[in-house]
Amino acid sequence: MVNVLVIGGSRGIGAEVVRQAVMAGHKVRALSRSGRLPNGLPSTCEAIAGNALNRDDVNKALEGVDVVVQALGIVLSPKMPFEPVSLFSDATKILVPAMEEMKISRLISVTGFGAGDSKEVISIFQKLPFHLAFRHPYGDKSIQEDIIENSNLDWLIVRPGVLTNGRSSGRY
Repeated sequence: MVNVLVIGGSRGIGAEVVRQAVMAGHKVRALSRSGRLPNGLPSTCEAIAGNALNRDDVNKALEGVDVVVQALGIVLSPKMPFEPVSLFSDATKILVPAMEEMKISRLISVTGFGAGDSKEVISIFQKLPFHLAFRHPYGDKSIQEDIIENSNLDWLIVRPGVLTNGRSSGRY
């Protein structure tokens, strides 16, 4: 059994990672501001209320884990094209050194298609609307990826494209 920490485990992709890890038989801890778990999970799952931008909360959540899944998200809003975003890089600047100090080497980080070098493969028809709507969060996710890639961790960056709610199709 692997001890998994999911940062951002109460909603969205993070909540689904928590569900899938529990179903695979892992012991899961979910860090989120709300301290809530997705519904219907067994007692092998632990919720911790905390902030990914608080070093003490991150250190507490990291105790005894083997792998970290960073699945932070922001709420979509009409202000998104105009407001700077630093959540992803700021949280990663806390997480990576903490993991290195605690000798936790495995990190899976969920960013998104359009971050890092994947922005080069977005079609010309997608670039302008993508840039207008998501330049701030995806610019920050690119900084996040640089921090991870320049770390000493054994990392995997996951860049989902469009995700939908519904049954798993098994196609990727």
